Amino acid sequence: MSATLVLKLFLVPFLIYAITRAGRRWGPGVAGWLSAFPVVAGPILIAVALEHGGAFAATAAEGTLAAVVATLVFCIAYAWSSGAFGVAGSLACALTAYAIAVVVLQATEPSLAMSVVVVGCALSVAPRMFPRLPTADLGGRASNDVIWRMLGAAALVIMVTYSAARLGPRLSGIFAMFPVMGTVLTGFTHAQQGRAQAIATLRGMVLGYWAFAVFCLVVSLLLRHTSVGIAFSAAFLCALAVQLGIKQLQVFRRAARAGT
Repeated sequence: MSATLVLKLFLVPFLIYAITRAGRRWGPGVAGWLSAFPVVAGPILIAVALEHGGAFAATAAEGTLAAVVATLVFCIAYAWSSGAFGVAGSLACALTAYAIAVVVLQATEPSLAMSVVVVGCALSVAPRMFPRLPTADLGGRASNDVIWRMLGAAALVIMVTYSAARLGPRLSGIFAMFPVMGTVLTGFTHAQQGRAQAIATLRGMVLGYWAFAVFCLVVSLLLRHTSVGIAFSAAFLCALAVQLGIKQLQVFRRAARAGT
């Protein structure tokens, strides 16, 4: 069994398992925040780099960065449509909105610099675009469905990576950002624990996408000039620093609000 096949079959489902457990212990916001770290797109881009080369994967990472906007569209569309539909209807609306955003991205092909600006602006305004639900709505009971989440994630990852050669570097990068976590985690959370829990998960994802965007930027800049190991190691370290920094900033803000 090749290293890339092991990566596809075991790493991402394991990460889904770990994030699901974390969410059940510390809440949906934490699960969403963790899931936005490049736990799906990262392994996909590594597999793409090993199979198709650094230049191909660097271009794919540019597409993945731009696709953060499409995933934000997915999250916001799911949050609002969940007020009118159940899981299936909400996913249909969210995935349709995501597909439209992908078509626009593929048609416009924004440069790396433009993607950085657009993604930064989108991440700044996205938290204000979610419906607000009272805390009392949070609740529900989680069921033992981890195996189905893991299988669903593995199937999606394999589908995207095996399609990379036919899609081309940029489009394969965009689909590396396919909302695997949004589909799997949010769908199951909505079904078992209600709309408010699902929206809390989505809010956490949006906050975590700052680190994801930094990861994609570093990969796209370094991968053409350094080895796969160095480029991805640097990208993960930078993303981790941003992720922890944002979390610490949240702690400071809560402390400041509590003190006023």
